Amino acid sequence: MTVMADITALKSQVIDKTIMQKRVGGVESGESAAVEDQKLNKACADFESILLYYMFKGMRQTVPKSGFLKQSPGKDAYNMILDQKIAEEMANRERGTGLKQTLFEQLQNRRVK
Repeated sequence: MTVMADITALKSQVIDKTIMQKRVGGVESGESAAVEDQKLNKACADFESILLYYMFKGMRQTVPKSGFLKQSPGKDAYNMILDQKIAEEMANRERGTGLKQTLFEQLQNRRVK
């Protein structure tokens, strides 16, 4: 349940930060809508990447340790980095898993006028 709480808190932070950036550094200060959309798209991709990482991390925790192979000292760090890179690659594809696009459309509609 803590993963869901982390994800919910992270989502609200990303949304709050994006809205504040729009109010402070958005179109009012001369920033074009295309640049603003590019920043919003990046924030949505970052959020999707973090969500996917936590999903992979949770899935790894469900796999039982068999004891067949010895635990090597760097395996946990390697798995963490691997999960992060896979999550980033998935999120940075054109449509990602669909979450990035959905968030982008939702937040784009909340644009401060």
